[in-house]
Amino acid sequence: MSFNKIILVGNLGRDPELRYTPQGDAVCSFSMATNEKKRDKAGELQDVTTWFKVTLWRRQAENAAKYLSKGRPVYIEGRLQIEEWTDRDGKERYSLAVNATDMQFISAGREDGSYSAPPHDDQPAYSGGAPAAKSSAASSPSAPVSPPPGADDDIPF
Repeated sequence: MSFNKIILVGNLGRDPELRYTPQGDAVCSFSMATNEKKRDKAGELQDVTTWFKVTLWRRQAENAAKYLSKGRPVYIEGRLQIEEWTDRDGKERYSLAVNATDMQFISAGREDGSYSAPPHDDQPAYSGGAPAAKSSAASSPSAPVSPPPGADDDIPF
């Protein structure tokens, strides 16, 4: 058995691009950066940025195109692939690509402290540094998440 799953929390490097397949399925792609601090050989902290090409499909693709923009934080789950290509100078290059299976909006918050969450579709929006729990019983008391008005219409029971 093998398993390929990646979880990313980072920021969009460019605005999402939405297009449709000939069959009518929505496809959204954007670049995403994750950042971490590592010590170099001299012991100085350095920012290390890793870039990913992310692809979302169907309703999540439409939501990403509608609500995300360059610089916004987002949580992505999916399958990691390495794309190989040759640049104009004939050098082999590699890109990290993620075929996303789940997306969660992260609230960066506004200066006035408010946040207008996107509609409650397939996945909840959340605020804070970790993804929202799939179960409402596991929500954090320090970062309460309430569904937007009308969200109960999407509940199948």
